Amino acid sequence: MVELSEHFKEIGPSAIRMAQIKFMERKDDCIAINVAIGNVSLPMHPAMIERMKNLNAKDSPFFGGVVRYTETVGTKEANEAFLNILRSSGIDTTKLYSQVVDGGSQAMELAILGTTKDKDQNKKPLMLIEPIYANYVSFAKRLSKKIVCIKRELKEDGSYTLPKLEDIEKVIKENKPGAIVVIPYDNPTGQYISKEQMIEIAKLAVKYDMWIISDEAYRELHYNQKEAVSIWKITNKIVHKIEGRRISIESSSKVWNACGLRIGALITDNLEFHKKAVAEYTANLCANAIGQYIFGALAHLTKEELLSWYEQQRRYYKELIFDFQAKLKKELPGAIISKPDSAIYSVIDLKKIVPENFNTKDFINWCAEKGKVNINGKDYTLLVSPMEGFFYSLDEKEKNIVNKQLRIAYVLEKKEMDLVPILLKKLLENYIQK
Repeated sequence: MVELSEHFKEIGPSAIRMAQIKFMERKDDCIAINVAIGNVSLPMHPAMIERMKNLNAKDSPFFGGVVRYTETVGTKEANEAFLNILRSSGIDTTKLYSQVVDGGSQAMELAILGTTKDKDQNKKPLMLIEPIYANYVSFAKRLSKKIVCIKRELKEDGSYTLPKLEDIEKVIKENKPGAIVVIPYDNPTGQYISKEQMIEIAKLAVKYDMWIISDEAYRELHYNQKEAVSIWKITNKIVHKIEGRRISIESSSKVWNACGLRIGALITDNLEFHKKAVAEYTANLCANAIGQYIFGALAHLTKEELLSWYEQQRRYYKELIFDFQAKLKKELPGAIISKPDSAIYSVIDLKKIVPENFNTKDFINWCAEKGKVNINGKDYTLLVSPMEGFFYSLDEKEKNIVNKQLRIAYVLEKKEMDLVPILLKKLLENYIQK
């Protein structure tokens, strides 16, 4: 029998998509409330919607139904859209190089490929702060890159610790990573990493000759009245010699409500890195041409128009998040829920309300495969993500803690989000009693 590669033999679905895949195998009429995936249900910016409606207009590059490749680096307009967005956040873009790719995930893969050495060389690994967005681990494995990690913990009050600088430095000294990934508006925790904290990490990047990869897919989605943090606001004047080692991951998915558009960008201030990233991407030919055109509408918006959009987005999510947390605490008063200062996610720790042998992954699989709750004559189940999938490695003590945690995404309309606390409570009760 023909044999699969070792990589394919070992691979499983992402923690983010696991529940959805299992639910699709069900044969009943149960309705899934899916908060496992950051699949935003809000409409795109009106300027983007207008372009989508008029793809075949005479002034559109697709008039007559012709869809050609674009330049590998992306269209000038789509790149300008990303730079225009940066400028609206008070960032000087004059020395930045932008490359449009197929979503932020593709930018992650290129960034890892360009800043680390192969696993069998046992040097210049990728450094992650766990829990970490699951795709970083998946891409590092796909590319055979070694990973080193330092962990943070969810405290009883719902806040997350950030590893002490001396602990981060110790891991760096011992492993000599090629790059460190920081997510200032964190997925999966919702933690906001301040400019001061970013500066300290940037200093370590310079001291130990590392790249710093800042994942800014959720930039401007922060709820603490503080400024928008960005690696691009940390210049040589603030951290000597930081310029030339900065990379950011950009996306149309979250702030712009365009997950399925699959448009992202890899931005750097290092010309050689930019040229090589574009050369690597020639094998992909180019990013989605229609997606680039739709997103390119943002190149023509004023700073005031962009800032107004950010404020609208923040108001919406802040109200949704605070309302949800109040309802969850009412339904499950013993649960610990992380209070997001940014992004659109919370981690829920069930350790105080479930048996010692409870395993979140097993519970999530059960919910997807057979669990259901009848509400007003309709059967519902809940799809969430196990926090285990946001870690690279865990010892037995850590597993016992993480195995009682899950992540939810604030991506559904309010009437559906209102069902989540009720469903979680009833499904937990049914699962524990079965």
